[in-house]
This record gives sequence, C-alpha cells and structure tokens, in this order.
Amino acid sequence: MSPKKISILLADDHSVVRQGFRRILESQSDMEIVGEASNGREAIERATKLSPDVVVMDVAMPELNGIEATRRLMESSPRTRVLALSMHKDAVYVREILRAGARGYLLKDAIDADLLAAVRAVAKGEGYLSPAIADAVLTDYRQHVTDPIDLLTSREREVLQLIAEGKTNKEIATDLKLSVYTVDAHRGRIMEKLNLHSTGELVRFAVRKGLID
Repeated sequence: MSPKKISILLADDHSVVRQGFRRILESQSDMEIVGEASNGREAIERATKLSPDVVVMDVAMPELNGIEATRRLMESSPRTRVLALSMHKDAVYVREILRAGARGYLLKDAIDADLLAAVRAVAKGEGYLSPAIADAVLTDYRQHVTDPIDLLTSREREVLQLIAEGKTNKEIATDLKLSVYTVDAHRGRIMEKLNLHSTGELVRFAVRKGLID
C-alpha cells in the first residue's frame, strides 16, 4: 500500500504562478494538487471543503489578502497548514502572516528544491523560512513586542484592506453584504483604535502592515 500523498491547495491571484507551482509539485510522487483559488475568500471556501494538508498561500491577493485568509483558515480548518508565498523580503509581511498562523514563508523567486522542501516541512508540522529572510525576521522579532493591528477584529481588518484598495463605503457594503451604516461604523472604530485621522493614513498603515502592496 503506497503512503498517503500530501494534498495541496494553491492560492494565488495569478494563474501563471499557479500553473508553475502545479507543474513543480505534481512532478513529485508524494504530492497532489486538490484545488486552486484566486483570492483569499476562495482559498477559505475551498480549503474548508477539500481539507488539504497544505495551502500554498500568496500573501498579497485582492479582496481578502493571504494574511487575513490564513487567520480565518486557522479558525475554520485548524488541521490544514499554510505555507505563505511572497515576493517581499520585508519582515513585516513575514511577521504578520506567521502571527496569523502560517507555518512557513517562501519567497516566490525560490528554487524548485526550496518549494518542495518547504511543502514537505510544513506538511509535517515543521516551520520553514526562506534563508534570505531569516536574519530580517530575527531582527524584526526583537523589535516588535506588541502591534496596533492586534486591536482590530477580523472584520475590521477586512474593511481596512478594502478601504486601502480604494473602495467606497457603498462598494464595501455591497462586497461584504453589510449596510453602508455598518461599514461607516467599522471605519470609525478602525480610525479610533489606530489613532488615524484620514483615509490616506489608513492606506499608509495598511501598506506598512502588508495588507496591500
């Protein structure tokens, strides 16, 4: 009887990237791709339905980014492990998605062997960091004990991302199936909690925290 394969869900908003990772991973006898997603919401829905061993999760995706998707996935499918993917070496992206529950962080320009090693490590419950970012992560860890973004609820972080993406209260209300009044209330609480006073400040905060590119 052959050993069980590592089941993998690919979540990235670029189909070419997904195809590339699919080709690499499916060439391995111990791995299989069970699904794909093009944004954070799809990733949560499909992971909940498919229960993959590993979600290879892009950090920067539209509508719901990989950081928030990982946080919600840890609540809905705790046995699924997340390997974060990003072009960014900036420690802020690493910090936020590891805090959300990801087991590993891999740079998109990593070689094939690194991707395979990362997936196998994360599938076993081990951690994995691209060697190129290890020093930055250690330095960042020493510098950050608390973080203002922890003051926000999951819904407030979602609203913050959509504000930073340039959507109006009405558009956000439609996307999230909320009333405009509720969205406006969320916006007010976000600004109050973060001590920010304009949409521009909210956008800059979201960029610093890796919620958007």
